[in-house]
Amino acid sequence: MHHYEHKVDEKVLNSLALAYMGDAVYETYIRHHLLQKGRVKPNLLHREATHFVSAKAQSKAIHYLSDSGDLSEEELAVVRRGRNAKSGTVPKNTDVQTYRYGTAFEALIGYLYLSGRIERMEAIINASIQFLEEEKGGITRE
Repeated sequence: MHHYEHKVDEKVLNSLALAYMGDAVYETYIRHHLLQKGRVKPNLLHREATHFVSAKAQSKAIHYLSDSGDLSEEELAVVRRGRNAKSGTVPKNTDVQTYRYGTAFEALIGYLYLSGRIERMEAIINASIQFLEEEKGGITRE
């Protein structure tokens, strides 16, 4: 990745900017996960990816992570900031509450990524993937 003279301060960055970054990072991990699992048919990749990257899935994941007691106080504060962020857009396929929790999940991923805590971010992503796969009963096989 390109190195910049000034590092972005994730602690003061707008929650929606954190979610913007988190969305891109999380989707990249999900795409890699699906390819690693042998999912390569383009028509199935997008559909299977939505089981992980939709607001509904991300909302379920952040509730699971919050309820597990595994998030630090700092991480929970980022989640609250992300949940309370006012995006100004109305979600099309989900209710506002689910959308806000999805944003909270993305904000947490973005925060950890920008703070350089890649190992912790990956642990959260992996726990989310495992939870969502178990919650769904496994994803569709080709």
